[in-house]
Amino acid sequence: MPRRHGAPLPLRITPLTDPETTPSSRRLAWLASDTEGVPVGSAFLRLFTKKGQDHLAELEGAVHPGERRRGAGSLLLEAAVDAARAEGRRSLIAQAESDSPGDRFLAARGFGRVLALTYARLPLAGADLDRIAGIAEQPHPGYALTSWDGTVPAELAHTFAASRRAMDDMPMGDTDYGTVVWDVDRVLAAAAAIARRGELLHTIAAIDTADGSVVGFSELVVPGDGRGDAQHYGTGVLPEHRGHGLGLWMKAEAIRHARARFPELSGLLTDTADDNAPMNAVNDTLGYRPTHRAVEYQLDL
Repeated sequence: MPRRHGAPLPLRITPLTDPETTPSSRRLAWLASDTEGVPVGSAFLRLFTKKGQDHLAELEGAVHPGERRRGAGSLLLEAAVDAARAEGRRSLIAQAESDSPGDRFLAARGFGRVLALTYARLPLAGADLDRIAGIAEQPHPGYALTSWDGTVPAELAHTFAASRRAMDDMPMGDTDYGTVVWDVDRVLAAAAAIARRGELLHTIAAIDTADGSVVGFSELVVPGDGRGDAQHYGTGVLPEHRGHGLGLWMKAEAIRHARARFPELSGLLTDTADDNAPMNAVNDTLGYRPTHRAVEYQLDL
């Protein structure tokens, strides 16, 4: 709880042990508190560890609204920046909702705006599900759809991992994001991490019928109780298979499946870079409505 009376007390920054280690990253954490031990803010620094992104760190932080403008955010940022530099990182990225206190905080502390994002939601109760089903049922000569829950079937694992390069040219503005190198182990680890959280990963994949390989995918993560909002993760099509409407086809099928299987879902969430015109067109066609905008910031270390 914030203090209601009196001058601000001195602040302490305490490093914490964060157990959230993944096959591709680890996290450092700090707690800001006053001398009475009252927590006022926290910061988490994700250090990417895989080749292609081991130059990068990502910051998440929050300060209680009643404790802002008293130095906690600056002290937490200083701890995170020092740690990122000590870890040999080249770039630190952070995201904030447009026109929020976090947006203004980052801009005032030397971070540069590198990417604009739009968050959108499809309210399932009001969606034109007949039209979406019509899109999902349209034939695409040379291609077929398949799907699975959780871990990719063994017979598709290698081409599914290879299809992840569809995300390599995803518009990222001026972000020093690097390249996410996917292999079967990383695919399996990502699915396992979602399962440990008690959520369901459902994947729609486009198959090239000539050789049975995966050429595109669309992932949806559903809450464990099948209620509330589900979250779209990656949707991508290999460059050599673009221009056939596969992204729209897969995402329409994901919506149709979610509505039929999880009737208590309220909506589907997605976020897309503003300069990703093809995916924004897909979202508009399917009826997604913008909810808010965000800015990706970057600090060169």
